[in-house]
Amino acid sequence: MKRIPWLALVAAAGFGSASAQEPIAIGVSIAQSPPGSVVQGTQVKDGVEIMKDMINARGGVLGRPIKLVYEDNQGVPEKGRAATEKLITKDKVVAVTGGHQSSVCLAEIEVAHRYETPYVNTNCWSDDVRKKGYAEVFNPSNYNTRVSTAMAETIAAMGVKRVVAFAENTDYGIGQAKLMAEFIKAKAPNVQFKYETLDRAGKDFTPAVVALRADPPDMVVNIMLPPAAYILMNQLYEQGVAPSAKTWSYDGAGIADYPDFWQNVKDAGKYMVSFGLYHPMMPMPKVGKDVAAEYTKRTKNEPNRLIFQAADSLLLIADAIKQAKSADPKAITKALQTMKYDGVRGPFQFSHEPGYAFQQWVDIPYVNYQLTDVNQPVSKSNLIQGPGQPLAVSKLQKPK
Repeated sequence: MKRIPWLALVAAAGFGSASAQEPIAIGVSIAQSPPGSVVQGTQVKDGVEIMKDMINARGGVLGRPIKLVYEDNQGVPEKGRAATEKLITKDKVVAVTGGHQSSVCLAEIEVAHRYETPYVNTNCWSDDVRKKGYAEVFNPSNYNTRVSTAMAETIAAMGVKRVVAFAENTDYGIGQAKLMAEFIKAKAPNVQFKYETLDRAGKDFTPAVVALRADPPDMVVNIMLPPAAYILMNQLYEQGVAPSAKTWSYDGAGIADYPDFWQNVKDAGKYMVSFGLYHPMMPMPKVGKDVAAEYTKRTKNEPNRLIFQAADSLLLIADAIKQAKSADPKAITKALQTMKYDGVRGPFQFSHEPGYAFQQWVDIPYVNYQLTDVNQPVSKSNLIQGPGQPLAVSKLQKPK
């Protein structure tokens, strides 16, 4: 099908006419309170709000404004299931998006599948979300196989010999750790790799950290989300384990660009290498630049990957409604399955291959960068690998 630029969402009606029409309700299920990742939920909300305002300012979709209906899932699968049920049956949303924690997404997609309502996954990395093969579930976000492959290749290029990963006890954390083990065995067979599972609600990981102090590995990998990730990083630093002249700190959860990162980690973040899905030096289409500028205008902060992922999630639904010429959930699903999309992070089309690639943006771009100073914004970080480029190992720095 022909690609439709995002500005074509103006629809048949003229500028401003959407305000006179019945809104199109789209559900957003996010964590707005603990134990979920509230910082992620806040970023997702910021991204969809920016995109909603941009779409509505240009006339909405099919002459109708977009209305966002929020539910707090608290990062708990049962809450997510209830939130999705309410959004679909009581709030009458035509699609659901916002999911940013894998265990919650896995519960929510069961509801979306049962009611045949399109579900656009914003940030749930677990491959199991894709392996379900549900026709209603679409994945413009990152996925565990992608990040685990990339990290295994990075580990091989860096020439480390012994790697220890700490993974949170969730579908995302355990799934990524297991995949890393598989890919490291294939791409870096001489590397000794093991992982340990930690409670995502834990407050003290000292026993696991102290065990490494006598014989530190060459690299410690983080596969945990905040706040647990911040606690782990600080305890690794306080015990002199990582980052150090001996041991690299490598973040595989994409937390380095969170707005509260530096205020929580301080010196523990210096010299950390990070897998990332956004860096200001990455190519970005005009709509992505517009989203970035608007986010900075509203918050005075640099945008991170979640802002763009959230904006893409909503724009993708809006584009599908436009192409389907209908806000009927089944029509939206059908459009999403076949359309080519020009979005916030670039053009793509969903794969139809079964397994982890099902209805997935397979070639989602990624980067590796290193933080070399406390309070360093990502824009000033040391970019050691851009999309499609080899890792520049010589650019990496270690504490003296």
